[in-house]
Amino acid sequence: MTAFPYRPTIEDGLRPAPLDWARRMRAEQTIRRMAAAEDRAAHRLGPQWHVVERPLALPSTGQTSERKTPPLSGFLVIGPGGIFCISIAQHGRSRVMIAGDVVQISGRRPPYVSQARRDARKAAKALSTAIGQDIKVHPVLAFVGNGPISVNGLPKDCVITSYRELDKVLNATGKRISPTTAEKLSQVARSPQIWADTSGYDWYPEGSTPGDKPTTRG
Repeated sequence: MTAFPYRPTIEDGLRPAPLDWARRMRAEQTIRRMAAAEDRAAHRLGPQWHVVERPLALPSTGQTSERKTPPLSGFLVIGPGGIFCISIAQHGRSRVMIAGDVVQISGRRPPYVSQARRDARKAAKALSTAIGQDIKVHPVLAFVGNGPISVNGLPKDCVITSYRELDKVLNATGKRISPTTAEKLSQVARSPQIWADTSGYDWYPEGSTPGDKPTTRG
């Protein structure tokens, strides 16, 4: 019997390469873990805090690589202490070393602090434009994982914490705004129109799920 050489088909061209498929699966798993971490962190807060969540953008297969810095997920929290932009970083069992603005995980130095500040500035700009007055949004970098965290100097203008301590950190910020103001600000933050020109933010409209909702302690 004559063995004919294999000829690739159209279906083969549409099928992702094994390496791309594996990277895609790892990216999706990372996003699922981040979403779960956000949910746990948010629900540790009391009902006086309003949480505005945003969907996570899945990196395209062509942009994903083994050496790429893991993305930060996040959400906006509005309550007695003010407005906080929470950025969540996964570190698993790896040790986290912090020295000022420098974060080192497994020999790598992802720019997490600068990313957290950038996201807070974007949120502040969008809210300030919508309200017509300057709004301060405080950046918070929260780590999720079982590995130890060692600190040798904290960064300026950026709170560092673990997601388990997020409720304690936010509740310790005091009472800067009234419940009525917090409610009004959360209503503004629910509107997707104010984030239209803010890259990286795609907020849920009012009435959608998850949307803006008070949280309960878990």
